[in-house]
Amino acid sequence: MSKDILGYKGKRVVVMGCFSGTGEACARALVDLGAEVHGADIKPSPVDLASFTEVDLKNPDAIAAGIAKIGGKIDAVFNVSGLPQTFPGEDVVTVNFLGIRAWTEGWIPHLNPGAAIVSVSSLGGMKWLTRQPLLREFIAIEDFAKARQWYLDRAEEVGDPYSLAKEAINTWTQVRAPDLIGRDIRINCTMPSPIDTPMLGEFRKVAGDAVLGAFAKAKGRYSTAEEQALPLILLNSDAASFISGVCLPVDAGLAGGLATGVLDIQKMIAEAAAG
Repeated sequence: MSKDILGYKGKRVVVMGCFSGTGEACARALVDLGAEVHGADIKPSPVDLASFTEVDLKNPDAIAAGIAKIGGKIDAVFNVSGLPQTFPGEDVVTVNFLGIRAWTEGWIPHLNPGAAIVSVSSLGGMKWLTRQPLLREFIAIEDFAKARQWYLDRAEEVGDPYSLAKEAINTWTQVRAPDLIGRDIRINCTMPSPIDTPMLGEFRKVAGDAVLGAFAKAKGRYSTAEEQALPLILLNSDAASFISGVCLPVDAGLAGGLATGVLDIQKMIAEAAAG
């Protein structure tokens, strides 16, 4: 077995969302691992990248132009962009799912054999398996504008736009996996619990201290950007060559505890509210 079990040295990778937080941490670690890292975001990254391209995920033309500007063959795609619920619902759904999907699908013809894709979803999308008919209808709409209109027409019915977008990421990841593996391309996503980044304040405005405090209960703290970036790097690495179609909770065991009934989220929220 090679000592370089992750296998990033000399690989050409793209990190969408490299400006700050988990995306910045991911890009920085990939540079340290010897990858040729091309970043994209709406703001330049502080990381020493091979290239940076400004891309607005709300604009399909900008997405296509960004892919063309970076060009060439790619070994790994990291999707780490996202908006919190403090933004308009249409923008949240567009950036967090439609834009990420368009960006990724645009790269697929340019991926080398053995390439991998990973996206950041969220524990906010943990109920994706309970809404499959709705989500399958949504992700079946490939046209960007028509899919956005589908959401606008059903905004009240589908509920929280952030949860919808993350549930859609999970569903799309698992639906695409069987086809892509036939092309020797893997696709996975992670479902983080709250992360101690500047965006946490935006989530606090919506969810409140008690809810966020409950999600931090397992380890007594929130995860760091680095703790969320490294699982992304693992999933897209040679070490994960037989892993595809996985929605991986990165949450110190919270999702497992809730799924098995070992943890009671309402009790946890009440305890967090009580201090």
